Amino acid sequence: MLKKILLLLLIIFMMSGCGSDKKDDNLKIVTSFYPMYLDALNITRGISGVEVVNLTPPQVGCLHDYQLTPEDMKTLETADIFIINGLGMESFMDKVIEAYPNLKIINASDTPEIVPIMEGDVPNPHVWLSVTYAMHQVKNISAKLRELDPANADAYRMRTLEYVDELTTLRDEMQISTAMLQHKDIVTFHEAFPYLAAEFKLNVAAVVEREPGTEPTPQELAATIETLNALPVKVIFTEPQYSPKAAETLAKETGAQIFPLDPIVTGEAKPENMPDYPDRMLANLLTLVKALQ
Repeated sequence: MLKKILLLLLIIFMMSGCGSDKKDDNLKIVTSFYPMYLDALNITRGISGVEVVNLTPPQVGCLHDYQLTPEDMKTLETADIFIINGLGMESFMDKVIEAYPNLKIINASDTPEIVPIMEGDVPNPHVWLSVTYAMHQVKNISAKLRELDPANADAYRMRTLEYVDELTTLRDEMQISTAMLQHKDIVTFHEAFPYLAAEFKLNVAAVVEREPGTEPTPQELAATIETLNALPVKVIFTEPQYSPKAAETLAKETGAQIFPLDPIVTGEAKPENMPDYPDRMLANLLTLVKALQ
């Protein structure tokens, strides 16, 4: 009987360690892709016991049609909190919720302050490219983290205030600079920049590829060529994450210049001197001024 009791206790002890690979009491926050990763890093920086991990590889940009890998699922298995952009960006969320129904999910865009731009019946998810909406995402993530991790609430609040102050300065500088631009019409690579355009009173005159990786039809190319030729300043803004082939074809046909505009969707995990969101938005501002002034 004693042997049976000991065997039963051993089985219970072994089972209690199954189902999770967590090896410590740290709070593990997983983010869906790079913009959410930057937000989480700024909100949690310097807070002991809080780990931030980005789910997708550094080279993965917008999560259009992204399929979760077995390694992604293992990462989520050890997560306490999963931060997503929302608005349809993470098309794999049904699979995540089904696999991990108890996982705490923070939808950064789920706040009344963010009013999505609609493309038909579908919201455009690139809201972080409005600095104002980026601030609302940061505030929303911070508020949810304070609810889920009250022990660090004061630290989250302090980091958030510091970061929002930095973003406010960034927005003010960008508004002053873009207000002085002589030309406001832009042709972009894909539908990543309507929020940036709306905030800084730019006009997206045409889009080269509606979906990244989908070559424009001859009719679409002809329409874009006509639009470019009618503009006083012919410039095309490409994205460093995607092939510029279609933009180069348009440039040859119209004499347009090509400039890179960064949607800030890719980046390394915690490299030394990591370029942060404000740095990369200021680089975008310099590009806009160079192209449109």
